[in-house]
Amino acid sequence: MLILTRKSGESITIGDEIKIQVIEIKGKQVRLGIEAPRKFSIHREEVYIRIQEENKRAASKAPLTLKTFGDLWKKKK
Repeated sequence: MLILTRKSGESITIGDEIKIQVIEIKGKQVRLGIEAPRKFSIHREEVYIRIQEENKRAASKAPLTLKTFGDLWKKKK
């Protein structure tokens, strides 16, 4: 892990496309601004973990086959 010290208003860059700037430091909280192309998903860690858990849960369910899709379609009519 790379550990850097930055002051309010200072930033770091990751590659040519990502810039992270310290916007404000208040007590024990740091506000960060992140500039990155839309192709990158940026989440707080707790949100990212929830997304991963939800994806694992969805992947573990039985896949939707043509037959089960047809059965579901009939039920909705």
